[in-house]
Amino acid sequence: QVQVVESGGGLVQAGGSLRLSCAASGVTFSTYRTGWFRQAPGKQRELVATITPGRTTMYADSVKGRFTISKDDAKNTVYLQMNSLKPEDTGVYYCNTPAGRYTWGQGTQVTVSS
Repeated sequence: QVQVVESGGGLVQAGGSLRLSCAASGVTFSTYRTGWFRQAPGKQRELVATITPGRTTMYADSVKGRFTISKDDAKNTVYLQMNSLKPEDTGVYYCNTPAGRYTWGQGTQVTVSS
């Protein structure tokens, strides 16, 4: 059974930074393209960054230049470094494949105050 666990969220002031982690069991992240999603209050979940097995990355325009996705295959963990955070980055952050292949984890809450 595949399980993903997101962590690293918190409350931060605008302009601050956070680093999110996504650890997996029952699946090897190096096999599939993996991404970070976020869901703001009252909005649909959106894909903000992805990384391929070969480490090619893609970012939504709203986070380009501020967020960096990376992975450690040895630890089977995917990271999201978030810098220059804005209040509009507030939401629950999840990791999964772009198609939502895995059962969704509980996510990690990120709150950016102005």
